[in-house]
Amino acid sequence: MEEKVRSLVLRLLKRLFGEIAEELLAKIQALSLQQLEALVLVLLDFCVIADLEEWLNCKLIG
Repeated sequence: MEEKVRSLVLRLLKRLFGEIAEELLAKIQALSLQQLEALVLVLLDFCVIADLEEWLNCKLIG
């Protein structure tokens, strides 16, 4: 299930922002299922790729 959620997140992000940098992809790969589910709930609120970067930095540090 985790890989299905991760795949969905990546497809949605690519649709929103186009290609995603390798650094961000690596951070997304490191997310737990719970974090991925949280990302699904907020990713449509992101206006720019920097919103994603900030969210990932907060989740991986916190």
